[in-house]
Amino acid sequence: MPEHWKLVCKVKDIVPGSAHHVPRGLAWQELPGVAVFRTADDRIYALLDSCPHKGAPLSQGMVLGEHVACPQHHWNIALETGCAVAPEHGCTRRYSVKVEDGKIYLDLLELNAPASRAEAALAGTYGVAPLASTYP
Repeated sequence: MPEHWKLVCKVKDIVPGSAHHVPRGLAWQELPGVAVFRTADDRIYALLDSCPHKGAPLSQGMVLGEHVACPQHHWNIALETGCAVAPEHGCTRRYSVKVEDGKIYLDLLELNAPASRAEAALAGTYGVAPLASTYP
């Protein structure tokens, strides 16, 4: 299957140690977006912008090394896996990232796929076929 990539921003648009919010879906859907993170050592990660604990926007959290601290209850989420650091448990969805010539791209198929069972059910209601096995 060919890869499809969407340009979402430039590396220089994200201050090291912070995140950039990328909207998903149509305006009326109010879906959580994607948080694109840039670490202090310029690594780029992308996670669903929703903490697995209570859904707070991770893009508003503080990046600490290879983790982001949820702004609401301070859960630490590993940027590489999207999973909470022990003793907490739960994961948020990860997205594939490609960086070329200082530009950040997200996989368009992943970006458009339902990120949860609830989104998959909503997609079915509106006749949008979800991609199989794309949500936790």
